[in-house]
Amino acid sequence: MQSVIKTVEWTDEGVVFIDQTKLPTEELYVTCRTYEEVAVAIKDMIVRGAPAIGVAAAMGIALGVRDAKVSTVTELRQVFGAICRTMGETRPTAVNLFWAIRRMQRKFEDLSNMPLAVLKTEMVLEAKRIHLEDIAANQAMGRFGAVLMPSEGGVLTHCNAGALATAGYGTALGVIRAAVESGKNIHVFADETRPFLQGSRLTAWELMKDGIDTTVISDNMAGAMMAQGKIKAVVVGADRIAANGDVANKIGTYTVAVLAKEHGIPFYVAAPWSTIDLETADGSQIPIEQRNPREVTHMAGKQLTPDNVHIENPAFDVTPSRYVTGIITDRGVAKAPYNESLRKLAQIETVSA
Repeated sequence: MQSVIKTVEWTDEGVVFIDQTKLPTEELYVTCRTYEEVAVAIKDMIVRGAPAIGVAAAMGIALGVRDAKVSTVTELRQVFGAICRTMGETRPTAVNLFWAIRRMQRKFEDLSNMPLAVLKTEMVLEAKRIHLEDIAANQAMGRFGAVLMPSEGGVLTHCNAGALATAGYGTALGVIRAAVESGKNIHVFADETRPFLQGSRLTAWELMKDGIDTTVISDNMAGAMMAQGKIKAVVVGADRIAANGDVANKIGTYTVAVLAKEHGIPFYVAAPWSTIDLETADGSQIPIEQRNPREVTHMAGKQLTPDNVHIENPAFDVTPSRYVTGIITDRGVAKAPYNESLRKLAQIETVSA
């Protein structure tokens, strides 16, 4: 059940994204013809989801390198630094962004003794490899995670961790897709995921396109659904996972994890290895992006709150590892104690294109 959604695509004209701010009512694709436009697309959430952000950043860097008006590698190096800084300033929490930037930086250094034209071509090829590797990683996660899903019943997911959040197939939704492919009779409950509504707008849209049975619930319904026995497992994505297994994901994930623990429901996190940040000891060290208060105060252009009321709008929260049943990666499934299991998985060769 490979999703046909093209979240991000390289073309000769530029990097093409499906505009996720327009979904589900309008399926619009935009072409970013400069690296600056790619950076804006990331910052404005035209493209979102940690793996997709990493792929987009790599393609944006490649685009900037390809089109740089320079005559020597030395001149390109100066431009390259500015390109990478621009990408790094877009969204602070998603570690995949910085992973992709570092990988492109290493590739640049490896190629720095090559002719300018060769370097430019190879940088584009590296971005394309990152794109293909992300899809392969998602499919591997699907295989590892499918066996953990119930044979039938409801599975809850929060935010969107599907094809729209990746280069294709998805992380959490990839696990669900693979479980359905294996014959499991799963019904998805999708939290609406306030305030940006990634669940009701995006998760429901792509699962409906795939013909997977889906019910949207408001964020404050999850506990009641669990108490009624309607939810057998939870699977979510992640934007950064610390060395001890603490998970940064869309705001509201922590609440879902606590509820799952209370009701004896397994809580899984699915994320590619590029989301694992072994240099960050625990969740207290993960930077949390603060977004525009208007995302809370307004919906579809209509004001919902009184003027001048104080607003909090953190994009993410941190779920302590004690609430996490397992972390599904493209290298295998990590279980507690995560400081040990994640470092063991670090020794395994990752999926490559």
